Amino acid sequence: MIIVVGSFKGGVSKTTTAIHVAAYLQQKAPTVLVDGDLNQSALNWASRGKPPFKVIHKDESSAIADFEHTIIDTPARPDDEDLKQLAAVSDLLIIPTTPDAFALDAMLQTVGVLSELEEGSYKILLTIVPPYPSKEGVKARAALTGAGLPVFKTEIGRKAAFQKSAFFGVPVYEVDDPRAGTAWADLKHWEPRSWDDG
Repeated sequence: MIIVVGSFKGGVSKTTTAIHVAAYLQQKAPTVLVDGDLNQSALNWASRGKPPFKVIHKDESSAIADFEHTIIDTPARPDDEDLKQLAAVSDLLIIPTTPDAFALDAMLQTVGVLSELEEGSYKILLTIVPPYPSKEGVKARAALTGAGLPVFKTEIGRKAAFQKSAFFGVPVYEVDDPRAGTAWADLKHWEPRSWDDG
């Protein structure tokens, strides 16, 4: 399975998403994360710790044949053609977005491009969602689904455990933080059978 993680703006947890999708799938079968980000964020993350999966530079992509799952972390802000190509080469294109107005504007500006993509080829993941009583996540979900865009049922909450994960170069479930367990539980819908279910 090939999963591409792309975003329309920076600061939406694109690399964090790619890392944790890879960590999740590694529990199922050998997984490699290909770092195509210009800042090499995933490689830098891996250098600070000991990831449970292989992380390689995009120039080493010939090595992906040895793995059952490939996750590709892309540069931010793809143009329309890049977005179509990413969807074409993957089993699923995950597009993370935060629930703030700027990120949603960037997402909604691309509705035309997304509507041209094959149904089921991409899904939007709400990230860095503020906790209750904030309504930002609810409003963002309503805006995206109202525009006819496919959105994951799960959303990734704003938790300090993810920042610690980045600092230590380990998946969030290895972080010494009382909310690490709930942060990891946010990812429970990243099962292949549920990617197409709403």
